[in-house]
Amino acid sequence: MSEERAPLSLWDGVSVVVGIVVGVSLFKVPATVFGNVDGPLAGLGVWALGGALSLVGALCYAELAAAWPRSGGDYVYLSRAYGPWLGFLFGWAQLVAILTGSIGAMAYVFADYAAGLFHGGDTTAIAAGAVVAVTGWNLLGVTWGRRVQNTLTLAKIVGLAGVVVVGLLALAHTGADAPVATTAAHGGDVGFALVLVLYAYGGWSNAAFVASEVRDPQRNVPRVLVGGCAAIAAVYLVVNAAYLAALGFEGLRHAPTPAADVLSAGLGVTAGHVMSVLVMVSALGAIQGMVFTGARVYASTGRDHAAFAALARWSARSGVPARALCAQAAVSLLWIGAVGTQPGRAALDAVLGALGLPGMPWERFGGGFDTLVASTAPVFWLFMVATGASLMALRRREPAAPRPFRVPAYPWTPLVFCASSLFMLEASLRYAGGLALAGLVPLALGVPLYLATRSRSPRAPI
Repeated sequence: MSEERAPLSLWDGVSVVVGIVVGVSLFKVPATVFGNVDGPLAGLGVWALGGALSLVGALCYAELAAAWPRSGGDYVYLSRAYGPWLGFLFGWAQLVAILTGSIGAMAYVFADYAAGLFHGGDTTAIAAGAVVAVTGWNLLGVTWGRRVQNTLTLAKIVGLAGVVVVGLLALAHTGADAPVATTAAHGGDVGFALVLVLYAYGGWSNAAFVASEVRDPQRNVPRVLVGGCAAIAAVYLVVNAAYLAALGFEGLRHAPTPAADVLSAGLGVTAGHVMSVLVMVSALGAIQGMVFTGARVYASTGRDHAAFAALARWSARSGVPARALCAQAAVSLLWIGAVGTQPGRAALDAVLGALGLPGMPWERFGGGFDTLVASTAPVFWLFMVATGASLMALRRREPAAPRPFRVPAYPWTPLVFCASSLFMLEASLRYAGGLALAGLVPLALGVPLYLATRSRSPRAPI
């Protein structure tokens, strides 16, 4: 796509990053994070460390995206560094596990809060409806998709700003008696706290998927990645500081819904309704960002691999990969049905049984958000490790390639990124246990599919 036709501005790109990353973790995990550290400063330090590690990763992606500003992001880098087989598996993994599972997980969060706000409803049906609706407005065109993304991101930031203002007003009202104690407490597992924080930062790399659609990508994509991560870190630190100001350290450690608790100080009984709307907007913004960026990966994979060829076509009228969007929605709906309904769970267990594998530990995870996150996280972090290593591989294989942006402190920066991704890979496998098979088995099925179709794939350069 030529620069003249590139529809996404710098702000549009940052909006995508913020929209995807600032999802629901900010409303769910702070109590557990602060419950596993010894004091408020240590808790804020973990959030800052998570932001720093994400920024390290963004710097690595910035070099790769500036050197090869093409649609598909990691697909391009992995194909160049290791060969078409790994690029294919990346595209396959995004379609059958990573992105579609994440879309389903966010759809369940949206559905849970919508059902609570409106006092009833089938959460599985609501989740499916959210995926269909978001896909539908993306099919209308890039301009419509980016406008929806910008609107949702702005609404999300305004809502979080309201939480911060209420927290500061609560601090001002209580004055010297404000519950902001800095005394130490007995912490728990700081490593587990970091796992939760790094999960909360996940998704910033999706900006590389749409590199070819960003104006002046060699300059702006690095700005999107680095600026987006910096903005997210600032949001997370400010919001958590507001939680501490309003609730205090001990109060936050025992507040499973800290934003609602903060809002209740200024809004009373309506706080729950406002909180539900804010979480729904955040979840919908994350769905929109993943739907928008994910379809570009499958379209890019389809240009080079016969198995994805049907998804490579872009609509001349709307300027979007319409078939890829529809395929992504279909697989997301399969995930929603597989974990959210009794027939779906039985079918998933039957498939695993046919492969000689144990069924899913439903008694531990239930269905919905937790199940989908646990199932797909190991696959996500596996490819993050591979992409971080691809930067070093491409430095060796293509040393003369133009690199408008070069990662600072090489090779330590990519080594730190790979190490943090390996840490998350191990932690996600340990957390998921047998549930990891739900993501790893579909990934493994991509190997025979690639071998069966590679002879019919075009040999165009990546």
